[in-house]
Amino acid sequence: MKGGLDAYSYAPMLVQLLFHALLLLDPLVALLIIRARPGGPLLAAAVVLADVVGNWSVAWKAVMTHPTSFLRPVGLLPITLFGIFVLLTALPLRRALTPVGDINACGSSPPRAG
Repeated sequence: MKGGLDAYSYAPMLVQLLFHALLLLDPLVALLIIRARPGGPLLAAAVVLADVVGNWSVAWKAVMTHPTSFLRPVGLLPITLFGIFVLLTALPLRRALTPVGDINACGSSPPRAG
């Protein structure tokens, strides 16, 4: 069993660095979303996209060799489905977390009564 810096030795160095960075990025994203920061969902989308691409790049040859072996409830399938969910919900969640004043500041101001 390998751990520490060798935990992802099966992957290329760039993917290993990404997987180690996720140890910091995932809790940061969760904290931003829990604290209702509008940037949280966008960072979540970027992080999960990098994670899905990293996992697919590592597993690509195996998927091409035995594609049905990846249709199981662990591994690549749930990572991919979760990634799709995060990507599809990032913008609606960001809009929901953005204060109304910030959205209206982009448009023209309504005329004042008086």
